[in-house]
Amino acid sequence: MNTPTTTTPLTLPPGRMHHGLWVSEDPITDPALYLGCVAAFPRTGRWPVLIPHDPRFEASGQDWIDDRPWSAPTDDLIGACEPADILASWWRGPCCDGTCLEPVGAAFPGLARRSPLRSDPLAEAGNTGSRLVAGGRYRLGITEVDRPADVPAALGWQGMLRTTEHADLLSTVLRSWEDRFGAVLLAVGYDALHLSVAAPPKTRHRAELLAAEHRAFCLDQFSAQPGTLGDVGAGLVGARLWSFWWE
Repeated sequence: MNTPTTTTPLTLPPGRMHHGLWVSEDPITDPALYLGCVAAFPRTGRWPVLIPHDPRFEASGQDWIDDRPWSAPTDDLIGACEPADILASWWRGPCCDGTCLEPVGAAFPGLARRSPLRSDPLAEAGNTGSRLVAGGRYRLGITEVDRPADVPAALGWQGMLRTTEHADLLSTVLRSWEDRFGAVLLAVGYDALHLSVAAPPKTRHRAELLAAEHRAFCLDQFSAQPGTLGDVGAGLVGARLWSFWWE
């Protein structure tokens, strides 16, 4: 892929290609640049992702290059498995005191129902991402994908190795969240993802089921939080930003 261009008056900063991802040399600070890239995506098929600074990138002399051996892109395998089956296969049993999964129980409870979509997910992502950009802590990355959810599979991203080495499974789950909650991938770090959410759950029960999905997806993060799965679900009611990290 060449340096991305759009038909709008959008000037990209200096950057270069790495792992199928075009990345700006320096952090970006202009929210209008990010908003312009988001607005151009339906026409260009090039989705902007924000890349946070991480000292683990610095081994290569750059603080945005991930020099781990990424797996081969697998975007053509997205959707080969059902999201519910994927999350059920990642599900782990109850914690040592047996209460952390209340009120869901020991078995994976299945997927939460979709939330009514009242706003454009891409517009929501643009607004949320532009606020992150204003802090000046993210480089801009751009890659060619059909949907934002496909970025990990298209890049062969390895940040989720503690759960799976198959990035296509990760992108399959992200597509399901895009469809059900308008959750759009914003940022991709060394071992972290951030999603803008246009249609978060509004009821406690639906949020508790979603919390179970999040636990299956990222047990590391769940284990670091106090309380039960029900408590985590309460925090997801109306939440417009989802963040995940793996140790």
